[in-house]
Amino acid sequence: MPELPEVETVRRGLAPVMEGHTILQADVRRPDLRWPFPADMGARLTGARVLRLRRRSKYILADLSSGDTLLIHLGMSGRMLISQGGVQHAPGVFAHPHPAPEKHDHVVFDMSGGARVTFNDPRRFGAMDLSPTVRIDAHKLLAGLGPEPLGNGFDGPYLAARLHGRATPIKAALLDQRVVAGLGNIYVCEALHRAGMSPLRKAGRISAARAAGLVPVIRDVLRDAIEAGGSSLRDYRQADGDLGYFQHTFRVYGREGAPCLRDGCAGMVQRRVQSGRSSFYCATCQR
Repeated sequence: MPELPEVETVRRGLAPVMEGHTILQADVRRPDLRWPFPADMGARLTGARVLRLRRRSKYILADLSSGDTLLIHLGMSGRMLISQGGVQHAPGVFAHPHPAPEKHDHVVFDMSGGARVTFNDPRRFGAMDLSPTVRIDAHKLLAGLGPEPLGNGFDGPYLAARLHGRATPIKAALLDQRVVAGLGNIYVCEALHRAGMSPLRKAGRISAARAAGLVPVIRDVLRDAIEAGGSSLRDYRQADGDLGYFQHTFRVYGREGAPCLRDGCAGMVQRRVQSGRSSFYCATCQR
């Protein structure tokens, strides 16, 4: 499933063709994905202008002139694909037609600037929903989320307070979306290695100083991943179809049995299953 850097990369790719543009036609080609679509979703989206495209955790949010916000979750295999329609000859009429929708193209947006944005999802674990913008933060998928890891609400004192007294491993605590929103398995593994912290260490035994030191490391990992266009594992692609490249710089994730890349460390990367998820780490330098 795409994590924060992949979703942010997709949002940035969509912004030039969606923000400030009107949805001339929203073609909803099936009644549901993971859950049923809202009633009359196509009609409610058609004619609305996208005022702002933003991200909350692993969700893309499109604030619309209609007063609604479109919530998009990519799921396991969802992709937002962009095609360009060419030169506009009249309102909504473009020189070069877009390719015909394919089997797994479930929602298609024709934008006033000439672009077509297609939600493609072979496994159909993605989701779309509409909610009044003024109440979007109370949406059932967003209401319980913690602060954004790149935002001001996520800092050393906050993290230390949330870890205090927790008996769960730090890996599980950072994956808890109520503690911090948007972190997933890949980037928690990478951040803990950079911080020299074992994923097995009990969260409640991490000092305030170490918790404070972990915050900038998490931010650096996420920023590096966004700069690289995310990590292309399984089905992920950017909105323009390109691959992400952060997987080429993984220090531990997926490198079981390989040498640790920390300077001066002679350890090997190990894999341990924690709560059904693979943790990759170096037991020599991560304490």
